[in-house]
Amino acid sequence: MSVQEILLAEPRGFCAGVDRAIEIVEKALAKFGRPIYVRHEIVHNTYVVNDLKAKGAIFIEELSDVPPGATLVFSAHGVSKAVQCEAEQRGFQIFDATCPLVTKVHVEVAKLAKEGFEFIMIGHKGHPEVEGTMGQLTEGIHLVEDVQDVAHVAPKQTEKLAVVTQTTLSVDDTAEIHNAIRARFPSIKEPKQQDICYATQNRQDAVKVLTQQVDLVIVVGSPTSSNSNRLAELSVKRGVPGYMVDNATELRDEWFSGVTQVGLTAGASAPEVLVQDVIERIKQLGAVSVRKMNGIEETVKFPLPKGLRIEV
Repeated sequence: MSVQEILLAEPRGFCAGVDRAIEIVEKALAKFGRPIYVRHEIVHNTYVVNDLKAKGAIFIEELSDVPPGATLVFSAHGVSKAVQCEAEQRGFQIFDATCPLVTKVHVEVAKLAKEGFEFIMIGHKGHPEVEGTMGQLTEGIHLVEDVQDVAHVAPKQTEKLAVVTQTTLSVDDTAEIHNAIRARFPSIKEPKQQDICYATQNRQDAVKVLTQQVDLVIVVGSPTSSNSNRLAELSVKRGVPGYMVDNATELRDEWFSGVTQVGLTAGASAPEVLVQDVIERIKQLGAVSVRKMNGIEETVKFPLPKGLRIEV
């Protein structure tokens, strides 16, 4: 093997929304004891989910699987109004771990819907965040996944039309779709700040820098993680082979053939412990040095919900 150096992307790994979501489950377990029920994977990472299961979290999709009076946590991806109402009607003690940046999109949708707006949402069909955002309304929100979809959107009116975005998409792909939407609906209302979250943007920007310096990019992330998938795709688009691994056991020796510089990053829901395991495995293939890229230092922190904050 010819691997000489591992270049670590900066920033990488956990974002503030993921930190907060995991902390909510851990604090709920500490305060109320096991089990704590969580609707959907709290974040899309196998290691994190298994770790919380071991501590006493039970992950469910259907609220009918939660016993009366239990404590329930909504995942970081957010939930529809229907799920929220059903959970309240069933009398659970609820803690909402929805990322505040996703909540911001929900609030915008609710506000504009009251003013009579319809919406076009850019996102991946079936992703829980998309289901949660579209589920803020019973009608008048139309999903587009790519530029081709834009031609087929059929809103009832175009005077009051707004666009919202899944927060974990590719910045570049989304810009293309935005352009197609603008071309078809020139007066469409756009969010004051783009919906794609700061952490998704920062990690994608870091991969762009990384691809200028390496022969291969490894992304640590689970298959269900939208933002992790986008990082691997971005590397390939920029002409550098990119592979996503859930953990170090998934690395393949043949990927490293003829490679001297390896770039390493992690999606926003992947813990640093997995990155360190990958570093150790690549060192076994001959890498002698690890260098950290210069990059943005993230200082964002989101508060915990009432009832889980430590009282001073």
